[in-house]
Amino acid sequence: MPYLTGTTPTTSSTSLRTGLGIPGYAHPLLAPTEWGELTRPGTPVHWVALNIANGPGTRPDPHCLQTAERLRAAGVRILGRLDTARLGTAHLGTAHGARAFGEVISEAHRYLDWYRVDGFLLDRCPTDRAALSEIRRTAGTLRALRDKAHIVLGHGTHPHPGYAECGDQLVTFRGSWSDYRWSQVAEWTADYPPDRFCHFVHGVPLGHLDEALRIARWQGAATIWFTDRTDHGRTDPWETMPGYWDEIVSRIGTGVSE
Repeated sequence: MPYLTGTTPTTSSTSLRTGLGIPGYAHPLLAPTEWGELTRPGTPVHWVALNIANGPGTRPDPHCLQTAERLRAAGVRILGRLDTARLGTAHLGTAHGARAFGEVISEAHRYLDWYRVDGFLLDRCPTDRAALSEIRRTAGTLRALRDKAHIVLGHGTHPHPGYAECGDQLVTFRGSWSDYRWSQVAEWTADYPPDRFCHFVHGVPLGHLDEALRIARWQGAATIWFTDRTDHGRTDPWETMPGYWDEIVSRIGTGVSE
């Protein structure tokens, strides 16, 4: 089994309650069905990120305001997506290319004032030790702005272990199914419960959905977003629901089977 690693799954992972973390659907005008599905009773959503215009935009969007209100009424946790890298920066392995602290916090204020978000997804978050103090400062400020803010660090890979003390959750995998099925989990993650980690995987065929769920459980990630959409071409694989939406909701809504 290619996804087996040297880390033995913890006791908590054997009774893992998996849920969906949605990194950002398209605008509600373009994806009304997707946003509407999240308010259906029993849909196992841990959180959904709101991203209006690579951030909160310059003014309140009436369609996003309505969507946020419906999600809030349904008890869905809403996060504001904050890009921690300058536009055009493909990777942020170091502090180089980081956006100014003030810019990020200014966008956070707008998310809170307009959409009353419950927390933030710090997308393209750095992974190295050198940037740790800046992310710690950012996360601390966000928690001061919003009581009990849920902070998700969107690394996309395993970062320096120190980041686990900054965020409520860390995205430790973001990529294709072909990479995910051969992936290895960092040994330090075994010191934390599964609800601290998220995996986002695109290009997962329906026939491999159960295998993908087993990998997430084995590697100790309680929040997942699996889709059969791909990143080929100009389409963002995360902007629409997977073609097997009903199947994945059914599987994880009743608990992941062995």
